[in-house]
Amino acid sequence: MDAAYISAFAALAGTAIGGLTSFATSWMTQHSQARAQRLASERERREALFGRFLEEAAKLYADALQHKRDDTSALIGIYALTNRIRLTSSARVVESADTVVRIIFDAYLAPNLTLEEIRMSWSDRNIDPLRDFSEACREELERFGKL
Repeated sequence: MDAAYISAFAALAGTAIGGLTSFATSWMTQHSQARAQRLASERERREALFGRFLEEAAKLYADALQHKRDDTSALIGIYALTNRIRLTSSARVVESADTVVRIIFDAYLAPNLTLEEIRMSWSDRNIDPLRDFSEACREELERFGKL
C-alpha cells in the first residue's frame, strides 16, 4: 500500500472518530438536560398538587372542628385532589392523603370544639393531621431532586 493512501485513510478515520465522539457527547448532554428538565417539571407539578391538597385539607379540617355537617358537597374538592394524587404519587403519599381525608370526615362527625379546646388538644397530644402527609410528600419530592 502506498504511504499516501495510509496517511489519507488515517486522516479520514481520525475525522470520523472525532465526529462520532462529538456527536455522542452532544447527544448525551442533550439527553441529560432533557431528563433533568422533565424531572424538575414533574417535581414542580407534584409540589403544586401537594400544596393545593394541604391548603384544602387545612381549611376543611378547621371548618370540621367547629361545624357539624351532614352535607358532603364541601368535601368534593379534597376527594378530587386525593384521586389526582393517587394517579402519580407513591403508595405512602396516597395512604397519607387517605388518612387526612378520613380525619376530616371524622372531625365533621364529632362534636364541635371551641378554639380553646382545639388549642388544648393540639398542645397536649401534639396532633397535626397533616404532618404525615407533608413528610411523605417531602420524601417523594426529594427523590426527584436526587434522580
